[in-house]
Amino acid sequence: MMYPISKIKLDFPILNRKINSNKLIYFDNAASSLKPNYVIEHEMNYYKYEYAAVHRGIHTLSREATNKVEQVRYKVANFINAKQTEEIIFTKGTTESINLVAYSWGRKFLRSGDNIIITEMEHHANIVPWQVLAKEKGLLIRYIPLLPNGTLDLSKLLSLIDDNTRLFAITAASNVLGIINPLKDIINQVKNISNSLVLVDGAQYIMHQKVDVQLLNCDFYVFSGHKMYGPTGIGILYGKKYLLDNMLPWETGGSMIKTVSLVKETTFNQVPWKFEAGSLNTAGIIGLGAAIDYIKSIGLKQISLYEKLLTEYAFNILNNIPNIKIYGSITHNRIGVISFNLGKHHAYDVGSLLDTYGIAVRTGHQCALPIMDYFKINSVCRISLAMYNDYFEIDKLASVLTKINKILI
Repeated sequence: MMYPISKIKLDFPILNRKINSNKLIYFDNAASSLKPNYVIEHEMNYYKYEYAAVHRGIHTLSREATNKVEQVRYKVANFINAKQTEEIIFTKGTTESINLVAYSWGRKFLRSGDNIIITEMEHHANIVPWQVLAKEKGLLIRYIPLLPNGTLDLSKLLSLIDDNTRLFAITAASNVLGIINPLKDIINQVKNISNSLVLVDGAQYIMHQKVDVQLLNCDFYVFSGHKMYGPTGIGILYGKKYLLDNMLPWETGGSMIKTVSLVKETTFNQVPWKFEAGSLNTAGIIGLGAAIDYIKSIGLKQISLYEKLLTEYAFNILNNIPNIKIYGSITHNRIGVISFNLGKHHAYDVGSLLDTYGIAVRTGHQCALPIMDYFKINSVCRISLAMYNDYFEIDKLASVLTKINKILI
């Protein structure tokens, strides 16, 4: 079956827009993916015809909205193969999900002298919360280093783990280098020699390939809706239920309580609601459910194969541009993220010129300064591919980069 790229493009109305008289070419999907009509319409319908506050409402609209939220919880659990729907917590996004674990689990269970292992490949969201926690609790943070080809030096992993290792936090795929980490093998190694928990940052992986949290045997898995064709402001924390049951509440207030008294001790709701204080982003949750339906209607397997071929094509084309420097292994298992610099020209200048041709790329340190430090650079241009990108767009990018190369000399 041929990949229905022309049909998929029609599903994303923003792709009809022109930037500087050029048809938009959107290569900034690792920052945030575009939204299909299917997702937009589901959110609009909620606001137009279905709007109500969820949980505990007796009237029809409230009951319907509550049912929709819980149906999406089930969809998410099914999408990542969680064992129970109660293991799915709605958050604002990946960053909040990681901070929730650091606060609710870390502050309760970690002690001075314990250590956490992360990697040099991480996004700041999977570095800074652990640094803050480490400073507060007297913890050690150990890092798996990078290799020159952008992969992790996994030969160092076992030497970093000891009896005081309590958490291993790792990205599924680098937001700068595109490298996909062999999570199942890594997690098996960690679990075989320690009692450490494992948290996976799946923000860059979730829209590209199938996730099975039971097969991975990770303890926490986090991701954001806006990177998988869903709305902004909604994310997921998956956690094994026995861990969630024993964690502290993240925020307090309405909905997350069981009883509140001015005299007796306040008691908390059961999971997942214990971690969902206040009014939920119901429209965002409904939009996330629609995004999952949309992805499944095309098929993750089909999307993954198409993106793999498109990424290989992009590498081959871009690699022939004079003065280009691409970071990360071309041959390694990867998602469609390619970071590069063009000679000695600043990434901002290259990105600005690309924008004049309607080509949207991300420039800067990509919220991954340790990677920049490793390669002794301060910024990169990054393209990140999605299901609606095509070969013509890659050719246009290469052509414009060749022109820019001549302009900036």
